[in-house]
Amino acid sequence: MLAEFDLIRRFFMSPQEAKATDGVALGCGDDATLLLPQAGQQLVVSVDTSVVDVHFPHDAPAHAVGHRALAVALSDLAAMGARSRWCLMALTLDQRAFPGSAAAEAWLSGYADGFHDLCRRHETTLAGGDVAAGALSIAVTVMGEVPSGEALTRSGARVGDVIAVTGALGGGAGGLALWQQGERDMQHPLLQRYLLPQPRLAAGVALRGLASAALDISDGLLADLTHLCEASQVGASLEAEQLPLAEGLEACLGAQAAQRAALSGGDDYELLVTLPPAHVSLARQRLAEQGTALSVIGQCTDTPGITGVAPLAESGWQHFRGGVQ
Repeated sequence: MLAEFDLIRRFFMSPQEAKATDGVALGCGDDATLLLPQAGQQLVVSVDTSVVDVHFPHDAPAHAVGHRALAVALSDLAAMGARSRWCLMALTLDQRAFPGSAAAEAWLSGYADGFHDLCRRHETTLAGGDVAAGALSIAVTVMGEVPSGEALTRSGARVGDVIAVTGALGGGAGGLALWQQGERDMQHPLLQRYLLPQPRLAAGVALRGLASAALDISDGLLADLTHLCEASQVGASLEAEQLPLAEGLEACLGAQAAQRAALSGGDDYELLVTLPPAHVSLARQRLAEQGTALSVIGQCTDTPGITGVAPLAESGWQHFRGGVQ
């Protein structure tokens, strides 16, 4: 197994060299990184931790683990309408999980490929981080920029606004169910939704100035809509029949379980937004230009709580209940 600093140089420095044009005055290899935010922009920062057999299965492909660890963090920037600029990555690696140094280095190579590929796709520079030994977990801090005063937040929804979601729902839960059943074809659309989620960064930028509130769907639609309603002090009336279901979800789970997955399954990383009705047409047009659908699924009300759906035993993901998310 490579020593710590050799590992960093080999897997996390060579694919991209931080430079001033990336907004990095000093990147990987020093005690800290020096960044150069643009004038007139607010810095948006979020951190997300991925833990083996909690957020991803231990036998997931290494490239998917790297992709997913960054994607779920970038999704928080998307929800704020931010453009991604930089990230920091702290990897805790369990050497006991590999039969030898060659296996560990092969896993690291795949992991780094998945992480760096997504960095390149979203013009995000890995500007620093840390490596340690222990149970496999990854903490990713992402940093982006949004024009001052234009960030999307959870607290702007108003009574009469429509409630909408990007893309489709339930794919994360459906993919987890398939993985637990033994499916390993990474071309399956549900496994891709679960292990290779795509952060809606471009959609978040397109919705600036149109959406009144937003957040990403990580814990399940009902749980995250509850967070938005509480922050905005509104209620919500949902139209369950309007929920856009992920491709293959009903075939995998059946109609009733598919709707439960869309409502409370989590791991979808779509955007949940509210908009004044007059903004819906333009929002759909902007997202259609990216190939992303926007589905209206309800309306904000002055009645506390969420109506229009049957009560569920589980309203969404919560930590400290155990199991793989």
